[in-house]
Amino acid sequence: MSRPSDLVQGTLDLLLLKILALEPLNGYAVSLRLRQVSGDVLQVSDGSLYPALHKLEQEGWITAEWKPTENNRRAKYYSLTGLGRTQLEKESANWSRLSVAISNVVKLKEA
Repeated sequence: MSRPSDLVQGTLDLLLLKILALEPLNGYAVSLRLRQVSGDVLQVSDGSLYPALHKLEQEGWITAEWKPTENNRRAKYYSLTGLGRTQLEKESANWSRLSVAISNVVKLKEA
């Protein structure tokens, strides 16, 4: 299982922005969605998730609102802002460029 420290710097921001672009979610649901979509390969601890969400909120890329959950508990729901959508586009383009470059190096024929 990958840990956030195993991820390329800034990748967690991209993943969180993408997940929140689909729908507003609380932190637990974000973590669960990341695990589900990645086939349990990517997991993020609460100690990494919530500081990352807080940072995205400070940047103005997401907003947060307290709402009741399905089981009637209060939770902070995060949603993407217009600035967040713009940042997601930038981060996605950077990731595409970086992943192609890394793939090119990995595919090199050995001597």
